Amino acid sequence: MKPVSKTDLQDVLEQTRDLWEEVRGERIFVTGGTGFFGCWLLETFAFANDQLNLNAQLLALTRSPEAFEKKAPHLARHPSIGLWTGDVRNFDFPGGIFSHVIHAGTTSSAPVEPKEMFDTVVKGTQRVLDFAVACGAKKFLLTSSGAIYGKLPPEPASVPETYSGSPDPADPNSAYGEGKRAAELLCAIYQKQHAFETKIARCFAFTGPHLPLDAHFAIGNFVRDALAGGPIRIGGDGTPFRSYLYASDLAIWLWTILFRGTAGRPYNVGSPEPVSIAGLADEVMRNLAPGVTVSIAKPADPLILPSRYVPDVTRAENELGLCVRVPLNDAIRRTAEWHGPQVNPAR
Repeated sequence: MKPVSKTDLQDVLEQTRDLWEEVRGERIFVTGGTGFFGCWLLETFAFANDQLNLNAQLLALTRSPEAFEKKAPHLARHPSIGLWTGDVRNFDFPGGIFSHVIHAGTTSSAPVEPKEMFDTVVKGTQRVLDFAVACGAKKFLLTSSGAIYGKLPPEPASVPETYSGSPDPADPNSAYGEGKRAAELLCAIYQKQHAFETKIARCFAFTGPHLPLDAHFAIGNFVRDALAGGPIRIGGDGTPFRSYLYASDLAIWLWTILFRGTAGRPYNVGSPEPVSIAGLADEVMRNLAPGVTVSIAKPADPLILPSRYVPDVTRAENELGLCVRVPLNDAIRRTAEWHGPQVNPAR
């Protein structure tokens, strides 16, 4: 797996340059360092460390260092990055002081049984919080999820952090969202009891290098279909509304929330610009493979309002100065360019 482009890394550094002094000579511990979020955290950390001569170190937790070295040797072998073997629920604590801890483990991408998902999210978060206490961390970042809001109503068009909805506790499919709610509660409890700041990033949907094209992410599947020459297949009726933030913007937002976010105050992370699934497929087609067929599995029911999963990011914009820097069409092209040659790319 190749590195992300220097253009993307430079974009992240330019937007976060003034923040990195906080970790000069320090050590950072990251869980989930081998996943989509984690790879971007490692890529951007290593670049900033090299460019700014920070003399910082990052230790990433992984169940299989060997597999990660095969996946991303440029990261596994970087002199400022180390790998620590273990499961997030019960890993042995590495020795020494770590000034910052980022818990980016346990995304929703793995198809696991609900109880295992819930246990991994909750027990993993508690284990990492216990480590943050033991290692003397000053700041702790939890990558939470918009799934904590549960099934969103058609209105309002986007969901703010103050929305009081929640997943259905009678539905086993709520295990991920309920687990993240419990993880946020644990952060609040630990912050009250211990002398470190907990930061919470409620993450929505994303695209970019390192996003798998063979998982349940619609945009990744559409890019895969376009690169294969089509058709681009939509499994449902194409009406749900989503939004997609490019990975370099994601990295900017996560580092900014870790360094500058208000402790105990959650921030939605994502694009506020909605697009229907059918509209997304069309956008992928126009940018990567003009003219290929877009196939929709079933017709829309005109009596059912489309579902929405779009964040209101006013808080992040107003308090932290964050914004969407990479538009969707550019995000699609950059994702495809990293994964492989485009098919009849639009000019």
